[in-house]
Amino acid sequence: MSFENLFGYTATQFEIVLGVFTLTAAVFAAVLVYSLATAGSIAPRYRLTSYLTGVVMVSAVIELGLLALRWNGAFAWDGTAYTATGALFSNGFRYMNWSIDVPVLLTQLLIVAGITGAAFRKRWASFVIAGLAMIWTGYAGQFDEVNGGAAFWVWGAISTVFYLWLLYIAWQTIRDAKAAAPNPVIRRLFGAVWILFLVSWTIYPLAYLMPQISATVGGVVSRNLIYSFADIASKAVYGILLAVIAQKLSAARGYQPAIEAEEAFAEPAR
Repeated sequence: MSFENLFGYTATQFEIVLGVFTLTAAVFAAVLVYSLATAGSIAPRYRLTSYLTGVVMVSAVIELGLLALRWNGAFAWDGTAYTATGALFSNGFRYMNWSIDVPVLLTQLLIVAGITGAAFRKRWASFVIAGLAMIWTGYAGQFDEVNGGAAFWVWGAISTVFYLWLLYIAWQTIRDAKAAAPNPVIRRLFGAVWILFLVSWTIYPLAYLMPQISATVGGVVSRNLIYSFADIASKAVYGILLAVIAQKLSAARGYQPAIEAEEAFAEPAR
């Protein structure tokens, strides 16, 4: 049982959590429109990354809609506070969504990094195995989050091992992409991807650990704020950054629509 079900909430606390779901869904919807609108300015060899961003955004919006419905169903206003109705709120939707999104997000990185052939297949398989193992072992651990027993810590530790493996593969991929980048601007952007990846993916464990850090109403609100920040950074900002890199790579390789898009957003001469 998710520890969110242990508490009652003031109107403000309840609305903050519901508002977090709504805000994050709105950001994802906006990025979906952006990814589809800018896909035409990206060369065909990189364009799939924009469509995959769209897949991630649609998947995430559905997940957030389900979370909002479960949140509304799990608590009802009794005149003074939102109290449990007997229906359970569950963060399991997040893990099911990550099972879709994580392999897709990592595939995008391989596409934009220009990894092809046997190297693509090998790293893609490693990404998928490490990513899904990280998610599913974390999912197993969160079933014991209320008690904070051995299962919570053991499965969390196993999940962390897979995360470190995934992080190493991502570092290799970004290192290779920077080495092959046609100009310093694109190299710096790949460096930004690494920092974004490192920061956004590393704060998810804080949300996992929140029932042990602060088993309070404040901990519930904090966990959902952390999840929201991490999701927006690791999915929306990441997708936009990869699209920008893909467009700049397309322009550097002479793809005319990308060149025109770059010129359209260039600073006017003074």
